[in-house]
Amino acid sequence: MILFLLLIFLPIAVSAGRYYLRGDGRGNWQTADRSSAGLLPPASANPDALIRVFAARTVRWRSIFAVHTWIVVKEKGATTYSRYDYTAWGDPVRSNGFAPDGRWFGAMPETVVAVDGARAEGLIPKIRAVIENYKFRAYGDYSAWPGPNSNTFVQEALDAVPELRAVLPPTAIGKDFPYSGRWAGVTASGTGLYASLSGYLGMTIGWVEGVEINFLGAVLGLDIRRPALKLPGIGRLGVTAGA
Repeated sequence: MILFLLLIFLPIAVSAGRYYLRGDGRGNWQTADRSSAGLLPPASANPDALIRVFAARTVRWRSIFAVHTWIVVKEKGATTYSRYDYTAWGDPVRSNGFAPDGRWFGAMPETVVAVDGARAEGLIPKIRAVIENYKFRAYGDYSAWPGPNSNTFVQEALDAVPELRAVLPPTAIGKDFPYSGRWAGVTASGTGLYASLSGYLGMTIGWVEGVEINFLGAVLGLDIRRPALKLPGIGRLGVTAGA
């Protein structure tokens, strides 16, 4: 138990120390940079269909623990991208509120999922179906912890396309919130099992998902398929998620 608690809280302490010693370099979040990070070409220059999931550290002290994730899609031949975020302000499901690959209030995004061409074209309708029918879309539904939050929203979209074999980073707090109402069952990839107590406590074991223990939203785990440690506050240490 002592070792487990150390593995949970020591990485968070390291992340907190880094934040308080160095700051996040973003200044006032209200005026922080939200411009394109240059991760996507102009939509008109790319005729292929495209799916991206981006993640960036959240604002202020919450960046110690968590990232915000969002979805970008583009149908074949479309000349614009469609970005979808789930936020605590305005319309909960926010469409094109920010640049598709924009910095998240100054934080540089990283690519979690990247799919192009015919494969993306076939999967986009499944993602759009989740977005259009997302049940936590009323004002007041958003809950930063344990969920449903932005990461719950993106996780449900990814679960609808298990062909992606995609997993959100361990810092995506809220991804384990049981949005379906089922507290246990087979993982969306079909390669493992999960159990979750309202997002506060839980465990997932699967070939795609790896081994993950969720303790009060903090995720500790091991990815065997793409070897990496998953540490709360810090994220993945090892092979990158998209490798």
